[in-house]
Amino acid sequence: MKDRIRLIMESKHMTQQVFADFLGINAATLSGIFNNRTNPTLNIVEAIKKKFPDISLDWLVFNIGDMYVSQSAPAPIDVNDQSVSPAPSSAVQQPMLDFTPSSTSSDHRAALSPTPQSVHQPMSIVNSVRNTRQESLRDEVKLFDIPKRHVTEIRVYYDDQTWESFVPSKK
Repeated sequence: MKDRIRLIMESKHMTQQVFADFLGINAATLSGIFNNRTNPTLNIVEAIKKKFPDISLDWLVFNIGDMYVSQSAPAPIDVNDQSVSPAPSSAVQQPMLDFTPSSTSSDHRAALSPTPQSVHQPMSIVNSVRNTRQESLRDEVKLFDIPKRHVTEIRVYYDDQTWESFVPSKK
């Protein structure tokens, strides 16, 4: 993908610094991609697609097809655009997941009911603290009496290959 990014940069007659600034990324990041230190991230691909909408994502990511999106391809539809006419009712699809409260069916309620082994116990006991793990593991810390350490000698080494020793005086 780095070669295709470089090809885009060269086709727009930009230097690495100008191209990185134009995309809004760090020049060092772009340099890392070109020198195989890092791989392009999704953020970089999105920045390229945002700044160059005529570049084909299939070509950029997978090296499939042409570099530029063909003119015969349909223009992307803006979901927020009110001028787009609605699709015919036969083509409208229902959402795959419906999270509205009215869609709760008896099947969903059955999944929320107690499991067969807990049917004989009241619900308050099934979800009580008594059903939690009975055993608890305990870590014990053992303290040892470690004798106090005393400095017996300090040595200082110099760059002229000499050294001095200092021995603390005993009180």
